[in-house]
Amino acid sequence: MIDRIIQTGVIGICTALFVLLVGVAAWFQHLYTCFTEESWGFLIAGAIFFPIAIIHGIGVWFGFW
Repeated sequence: MIDRIIQTGVIGICTALFVLLVGVAAWFQHLYTCFTEESWGFLIAGAIFFPIAIIHGIGVWFGFW
């Protein structure tokens, strides 16, 4: 039982770390894309409301934008 709790804790920490790193990487992708395409309004929108930047960054990775 204790092993299962420890294992779940490690998996939870790894999952949280992965989600955090993906979010930060997507935010940087948003910054890079907006600077290179000179989308200043979208850049400011992503800076004010960061989920916009994360969704846009992930969308760039998958080819939606």
